[in-house]
Amino acid sequence: MTGMAKTIMMIGAIIFVIGFIMNFIHLGKLPGDIVFKKGNTTFYFPVVTSILLSVILSIVFYVIGRFR
Repeated sequence: MTGMAKTIMMIGAIIFVIGFIMNFIHLGKLPGDIVFKKGNTTFYFPVVTSILLSVILSIVFYVIGRFR
């Protein structure tokens, strides 16, 4: 059961760090994100934000995997 508790604590720590970082880095408003506005409709596709989050999460999970 301690393995499960450790995993939940790691997930909580990662979410906390991501939330803290998002206060200073305004993700979702990066150059390269696609926004279409027409009338009352807005379509938003965060291409660069998705790539950046993917790279960050890959690094985080790599580091976590090295310590297991």
